[in-house]
Amino acid sequence: MRVCLTVAYEGTNYHGWQVQPNGITIESVLNQALSDLLGEPIAVTGASRTDAGVHSMGNVAVFDTDTRIPAEKISYALNQRLPLDIVVQESKEVAADFHPRRCESRKTYEYRILNRRFRDPLRRYDTYFYYYDLDVERMRQAALYLVGEHDFRSFCSVHTCAETTVRTVYTLDVDKAGDVISIRICGNGFLYNMVRIIAGTLIQVGSGMIAPEQVKDILELRERAAAGLSTQLDALAGEFSGEEMDHLVQVALKPESVANSDQSIPDYISLIRGEKLLREGGAGQRSELLLAVQRQVQQKKAYMEEKK
Repeated sequence: MRVCLTVAYEGTNYHGWQVQPNGITIESVLNQALSDLLGEPIAVTGASRTDAGVHSMGNVAVFDTDTRIPAEKISYALNQRLPLDIVVQESKEVAADFHPRRCESRKTYEYRILNRRFRDPLRRYDTYFYYYDLDVERMRQAALYLVGEHDFRSFCSVHTCAETTVRTVYTLDVDKAGDVISIRICGNGFLYNMVRIIAGTLIQVGSGMIAPEQVKDILELRERAAAGLSTQLDALAGEFSGEEMDHLVQVALKPESVANSDQSIPDYISLIRGEKLLREGGAGQRSELLLAVQRQVQQKKAYMEEKK
């Protein structure tokens, strides 16, 4: 019997969905709980392999079993064995050839930005904190360029193993309620870090660092360095990967950023290369560093406009 689960989880304490050799994941917890419950080795297959810290209202997973327990009753028994931050919303029997990643389906992600002067400790696990004012209308204009079928190579990790980087985005909405901006994207599938990079790029648009129409150029370039930073769920003070730091340096060193300028390369490049600060500094230092970079980029942009 093949059983389909709809799983909701709060991903703060997990190293993503997929089983990892060096950390607890949603998939590993489900596998262990199901194996103990059913008395046989179980390995689930998920529709979306979410990253560390990502939450889900309903990820879909399937597994095969010889149990005599009715499929619809498995959710009740399984929830008794799961931690409080993982809850199976539904279990049901499906066709033996049903596969959550090979059927025609749509996936929806929502990225929330807390756009205010100070952090809110009650929203630290489900929003990305951003200090500077964001222009939601500019972000909406930029989002329109990403709707449709495109090659999203510029918006995925350089380490992606995908056979193709072409994906279809059906809708990409940017809304604001109070001081929370929501970026909601629906598509037929997403590349590694694609949603986070899109969110980072829209933040750059909203902050005035790039124009909305430049998103079309970023798509056409098909280069990871052209798009924005991959955002983090734990705000700007979160850990930045080596790839993201390298990308920040690439942006700062783009020839056009210093072309026709009699100014020296800004000191912030030296700060970016400050390995001790980046790798050993506290979260507050890293946050301040990124904000300083953004201020310098904006100042440089204004200077270049004056030179024209």
